[in-house]
Amino acid sequence: MIDFTSLLPFGKKKPEANQPPTKEEQELEKIKNFSRGLVTIQDIIAPEAIEVDFTFQKINSTYTRTLFVAGYPRSVPANWLSPLINYPHRISVSMFVYPVDSSEILDNLKRKITEMEAEIQSDLRAGKISNINTEVKLEDARYLREDLAKGSERFFQFGLYVTITAVSKDELDRVTKAIQSSLGSLLIVSKKATLQMDEGFKTTLPMGVDKLLVTRNMDTTSLATTFPFTSSELTQENGIMYGINEHNESLVIFDRFSMENANMLIFAKSGAGKSFTVKLEILRQLMFGTEAIILDPEHEYEEMCTAADGEYINFTFSSKAKINPFDLSALYEEGENELGQKIISLHGLLKVMLGEMTPQQDALLDRALVAAYKAKGITPDPATQTNEPPLMEDLYKSLIGMENRDADDVAARLEKFITGSFRGIFDQGSNIDITNPLTVFSVKEMEEAMRPIAMYIILDFIWTRVKKNLKKRILVIDEAWYFMKHPDSASFIHSMVKRARKYFLGITTITQDVEDFLHNDFGKAIVSNASIQFLMKQSTASIPVLAETFYLSQGERQLLVTADIGEGIFFAGQNHVALRVVASPEEHSLITTNPEELLQQQQDRAAAIVNQATFTGNSIEDYAPPT
Repeated sequence: MIDFTSLLPFGKKKPEANQPPTKEEQELEKIKNFSRGLVTIQDIIAPEAIEVDFTFQKINSTYTRTLFVAGYPRSVPANWLSPLINYPHRISVSMFVYPVDSSEILDNLKRKITEMEAEIQSDLRAGKISNINTEVKLEDARYLREDLAKGSERFFQFGLYVTITAVSKDELDRVTKAIQSSLGSLLIVSKKATLQMDEGFKTTLPMGVDKLLVTRNMDTTSLATTFPFTSSELTQENGIMYGINEHNESLVIFDRFSMENANMLIFAKSGAGKSFTVKLEILRQLMFGTEAIILDPEHEYEEMCTAADGEYINFTFSSKAKINPFDLSALYEEGENELGQKIISLHGLLKVMLGEMTPQQDALLDRALVAAYKAKGITPDPATQTNEPPLMEDLYKSLIGMENRDADDVAARLEKFITGSFRGIFDQGSNIDITNPLTVFSVKEMEEAMRPIAMYIILDFIWTRVKKNLKKRILVIDEAWYFMKHPDSASFIHSMVKRARKYFLGITTITQDVEDFLHNDFGKAIVSNASIQFLMKQSTASIPVLAETFYLSQGERQLLVTADIGEGIFFAGQNHVALRVVASPEEHSLITTNPEELLQQQQDRAAAIVNQATFTGNSIEDYAPPT
């Protein structure tokens, strides 16, 4: 007998029948047996039961139904999918696009055109009126053939499927009818995937598999109208939640520091919720390690500051907090003159304090400022700028020492801030610093005439400290219209806004005086240097200037007039959405500015104190005075 074992692979002999398994086979069998007892991912995510009916499918207790689009009108408008994409119910929409070879389509078009031309000629020879539908189809076919031949159009097959989800059969039928009616209003024919509900459901899963294959021929232009992103969205991986997109109920999650600058501008009439919006953002930014500094002219941020364990600095003539406007950051930056910038800033401050000056007085003031610093040993050399800075009194003495009539006039106007009725707050050395993650500067108790001056000095102090210590910060300037009253203070804010990004700072500018702000050249420049703008409820008189500045549509103008509290249009770079600001109950209690709610909170706290003091379990006699 011939031995064929030499023909086996690797010269091995053919295994004998009933040969016991090898050690490797035994180990493999053990692994298989062990695996049968394991719970896989498929076991975890698989439903308990799937019931497939003719016109619906039931997965556990959820009903689903798939529709496919079987017919389209001759033409559809752009954005025709908007009613479907934004339908207020849970649906899944899948679109499949299959490219088709243009040469094959051209051959088919040529044949179809010939057939339609022959049909029309036949009717004419018979003395009949040609079919209008055939004439329209012939015209469309000729245009399409020409575009395909030129290469300006391509040809595709397009499939559109919708799966509706509902908790009951009645709800499923109701939503199905509504969606089919909505599509029908556009002359789009949709049908149920009868007897193919399982295939339809799988088609709309995010797997990219078309199991229904119900398609329609489309050229590039027609296909472009199916672009599904009919509403702007602002949802990023990082950032905080600013609110809810009112168009499609998506979350607006955004990182302002991801923009080219982190500046934000808020326009709103009184009572529109601008302070509420800003306080909510600050609370959420603090949780992500961003520090916040607030300039509070109306005493609206104290409650939130206390709750967040922040530092609340209240400026009055009798307060212990003092700021020296002559402070320097002592930070050397190549190519910049720190002392020169400070003197320019002081020029602006002193013009706000003292009023307009003649060119001669302005020049003398400049000399006096340089002399005041020089007397303290401070020059443009950065090494000297750690010396103790001068005070307002030193400037006064420099002016008096010039023995010049114009200098004496400036000194006379400055005197009231040093020895007169306005002394006591900005004529001493600084004794505060910004060390808390949340710092609020309040000027509510300052006299109205002094408030713009105090805000300017505080803002300059903040700017000096920000430059000195680089951190991720937000600076909130509430009631910014105070600064727009004076060209010098407006110029100072504009300068800060332009340079804020360099110091990892985002400046939030808030104002309700829209017209004055936007009619100011510096105000317009501040708008252009803010990557984020939030337009909230506006008066009718403010709409024209806002519409011109932000290119608002008629619908957007109407939205701003009719917006509720906390609603508006949120611009971020090239995108903008209709936004509704939403806070949790805990956040709301900390940041509300509603007087009625604040009064109720005070009453609740007072009642709690009384209850705590009286609830001891003893009788009233226990509190009787001794006899």
